[in-house]
Amino acid sequence: MKLAKYSFGTGDRFGLQGSAQLAVVRQAKEKGIDLAIVWNKSHREHIIVGTSPEDVRREADEAVKAAGWQGSYHVDADHIGLANVDLFLPHSDFFTLDVADYIGQPAALQDIEAFVDTYSNYTGRLEIAGLSGPLFVTAEQVRAIAEKYLFAVQQAARIYQYLASKKTSGTFITEVSLDETTEPQSPLELFFILAAIAENGIPAQTIAPKFTGRFNKGVEYQGNVEQFNLEFDQDICVIKEAIRRFGLPEDLKLSVHSGSDKFAIYPGIRAAVTKHNSGVHVKTAGTTWLEELIGLAESGDEGLALVKKIYEKAYGRFDELCGPYASVIDIDQDNLDSPEEVNNWDGKRLAQALRHDQKNPLYNSNIRQLLHVAYKVAAEYGDVYLDLVRKNREVIAHHVSTNLYDRHIKPLFL
Repeated sequence: MKLAKYSFGTGDRFGLQGSAQLAVVRQAKEKGIDLAIVWNKSHREHIIVGTSPEDVRREADEAVKAAGWQGSYHVDADHIGLANVDLFLPHSDFFTLDVADYIGQPAALQDIEAFVDTYSNYTGRLEIAGLSGPLFVTAEQVRAIAEKYLFAVQQAARIYQYLASKKTSGTFITEVSLDETTEPQSPLELFFILAAIAENGIPAQTIAPKFTGRFNKGVEYQGNVEQFNLEFDQDICVIKEAIRRFGLPEDLKLSVHSGSDKFAIYPGIRAAVTKHNSGVHVKTAGTTWLEELIGLAESGDEGLALVKKIYEKAYGRFDELCGPYASVIDIDQDNLDSPEEVNNWDGKRLAQALRHDQKNPLYNSNIRQLLHVAYKVAAEYGDVYLDLVRKNREVIAHHVSTNLYDRHIKPLFL
């Protein structure tokens, strides 16, 4: 199974927007872009919402069947490890092996020594096409990289080997994720990480490194855009060299775990993949759930009242809801409107505060981030929330599709 050159990961917290998301991929196809859609949902999200990996597979298959879609689509077991992979095995064909927590844990000394011995021939001047100059490698650097990353790659290999023992060869796609850490990997680090991935027999088709800057949930990229563009371009060059030297899959490409809505980096991504004729996987996460809230706010009294109740409860449960996401949100509580204030807003005003339009002075990134992590509150409303979303299917689908197509697909691929 091969992942398409361009692929787009879409989150769908409550599993009701699969058809609206697929419609966007069909639009891209009509414009000449073959784009694989990858529905992703993490174990944590399943626990909070009360769904299962089987539900995601059902949503994807039903959306594809209803649309008569003949293109590529996949279901991602998002950020899995050995502790929870069994839940996803029957239903997923894309596995994101998240091993960032193992970065910095040392591998066995003999494994480190063997790695240094194997790759000591790269010491000295290392030329990688596309970089502004050569890299200079020392044995001490190779050892330091092995000490920092080898154990994490070995854990990825353990998960992959388990997958391979349970699923037929060639029936799933493997991604290695190293992004949920504090520091970006340098080109030299990535080069030897890819060497370790190849040596450990992982046929990775995508790799998600850490990039400079903050990728907070649901809001714009925070960081030096030029530095991101440089890192992204360099990483493509390193991947191409690693494919040539280590025999990794020829379609190996970068994966960007965007946390949604990183519009500032889209031009750089597009320029780099065009320049190098390379692919990319962009994961967008949970903005679909926010588009549901926007649609409900604009739908009438009943929907608006529920969105206000969700906000009020989220406001009062700030620490509980934000704690698990503390590393990927930055909320200024002083700039969160009180529930009393929000209760006086009409649907248009609330939608403007929530919609990610930085040109609108009423947009409030703090409200957006809080509601982004407040899907647990909506889940607690159960059928009350789900039935309202179904009742307002058309307006919400319009918001979902317009958001994905105009703000993501077009700048990235069209």
